[in-house]
Amino acid sequence: MKISVIGAGAMGGAIVEGLLKTETYQPADITVADPYTPILDHFAEKGVSVTTNNHIAAESGDIVMVVVKPWLVENVLKDIKESLDYNRQQLVLVAAGIKSEQMITWMEKGEDGTLPFYLVIPNIAIAEKQSMTFIVPVGTTTIQTATVKELFDQMGDSIITEERLLAAGTTLASCGIAYAMRYVRAAVEGGVELGFKAKDSEKIVLQTVKGAVELLQATGEHPEAAIDKVTTPGGVTIRGLNEMEHAGFTSAVIRGLKAAL
Repeated sequence: MKISVIGAGAMGGAIVEGLLKTETYQPADITVADPYTPILDHFAEKGVSVTTNNHIAAESGDIVMVVVKPWLVENVLKDIKESLDYNRQQLVLVAAGIKSEQMITWMEKGEDGTLPFYLVIPNIAIAEKQSMTFIVPVGTTTIQTATVKELFDQMGDSIITEERLLAAGTTLASCGIAYAMRYVRAAVEGGVELGFKAKDSEKIVLQTVKGAVELLQATGEHPEAAIDKVTTPGGVTIRGLNEMEHAGFTSAVIRGLKAAL
């Protein structure tokens, strides 16, 4: 299967990096279109087909991914519409805030109707095959949807969801990865204040966060149940947790998530 990615900025480039790390897709299976020469040179060195012409990319992929800023989506889609084969290809749009009704209007093409498409929101960890990706299928078959989900599952985990939840998913996972990194930064700075060198503190915090995630994934426990295992009555853990809550830790996280909707 051939994959085309139109727009290889921060998110588009991360998707291509993730594809290149899978066992399924070879560089020759991927075409990247972007106007920025250094980006194209970077992927060309890895054996990817590159072009500045969106029409070439649109014609060559079985799955065509458009990964551009929201205000560019309409122009890009209308520009490549005539280059797309509505009987063969599927379209993936990665851009926040675009509605399916808009897509249908922009992509409608006479007797061919509308190309099967997906509204997709990954996060930048897709470059390391660790994304949490949300997929909203529109006008697709069960088999087509399974194919696209399998594609993104190779670069992390994915969930098929309703369009009404896409903004919430964006906040929780796409924006959320920045929130997680902010916690890491704060904990690293705390480690320095406790006496560790910055690099040592970062190593400690990253491994601790990784361990917490993998432990919860392996056991399926609720986070609070796992926390109970390390909160000795009268101990230092519960004192630290309560101090964070006095400062509004949980409330701040929830308020931050809701503010990004």
